[in-house]
Amino acid sequence: MKNTGAVKWMTAALALAAGAIANPARAVTLKVGDPAPKLQVAKWVQGEPVKEFERDKAYIVEFWATWCGPCRVSIPHLNEIHAKFKDKGLVVIGQDCWERDESLVAPFIEKMGDKMTYRVALDDKSGSDKGKMAETWMEAAGRNGIPSAFLVDKTGVIAWIGHPMELKEQVIEQVLEGKFDLKKAAAESETLAKNQDQLMKLSRQLSQAMQEKQWDQAESSLDELQKLLPEGQRVLVAPARFAILLGKGDSKGAAKLAGEVSDANKDNPALQNQLAWELLTHQGVKDRDLQLAETIATRANAASENKNPAFLDTLARALFMQGKKDKAVELQEKAVTLAAEDQRDGLRKTLDSYKEGKLPDAE
Repeated sequence: MKNTGAVKWMTAALALAAGAIANPARAVTLKVGDPAPKLQVAKWVQGEPVKEFERDKAYIVEFWATWCGPCRVSIPHLNEIHAKFKDKGLVVIGQDCWERDESLVAPFIEKMGDKMTYRVALDDKSGSDKGKMAETWMEAAGRNGIPSAFLVDKTGVIAWIGHPMELKEQVIEQVLEGKFDLKKAAAESETLAKNQDQLMKLSRQLSQAMQEKQWDQAESSLDELQKLLPEGQRVLVAPARFAILLGKGDSKGAAKLAGEVSDANKDNPALQNQLAWELLTHQGVKDRDLQLAETIATRANAASENKNPAFLDTLARALFMQGKKDKAVELQEKAVTLAAEDQRDGLRKTLDSYKEGKLPDAE
């Protein structure tokens, strides 16, 4: 239901690293280190209205829409961040944008229930077809894909821009404590902008090489791409190296790298989950390290307080593949219970397979 192939996963990771979701045809005027634009909201659908950024609080402004599949995946994670940091000065705003039918927003929130408890706002479209927030935030920052998030520090300055699943809790904590190195973050952002065209070119070459299973060419493109990234963001290429090792059939090398990436990214449950899933399901892997997959999947669930059905699904598979049927069934039942209505059928089919003693095909 939620897991993609290694090539798609790798491509998404590199798109984030290379800034490929920026629009090269339009000048970027909003960057890390710039003052955050004002909030221009038509209506607050949920939560107490925010009229302006207060100096004693930090803010996450996340852009999403009801029709956006990836948004459905990131919303529970964002809600976990909201729950963890709301009493420490963080305000989370789900800023609806590019919505095709705004009447669907309130029912969507109600359906999400306790998985979406933060503030939610509609964009102000008076005199603007796209929406004022979409223009002054998303378009100004060169973002043409959702979900996208902006982290605003206690001085009203943008400290981070990116996919919400990539926002590390450590960064949030540093911003709340006033210890975040904004100058360094702004410099890294400038480096990405400067190298964007070449990064995009190499990312496309890498993706094509991966799809054609030209592993040596893929490694060469990845090496060149890594050199152009700021030092602090070079870790983002690790998933691509992992995918290449899997593609080459180097299960031991892939497992070793997966363990290293997992150890270094314990506060990134989405990455932990995908590492575990690829170890469990990637075709062509002869010697699967099932214990490592279980360890990594357990980390993903611990980071999400065992409330994410997708992560529970992965851990249940790791357990079932090791012969721990009863525990796998127990976790899969919990995944079904926690899942949104449109996700339950797939999870329930997997549960039925486990009860019958059969390992279902990986989606």
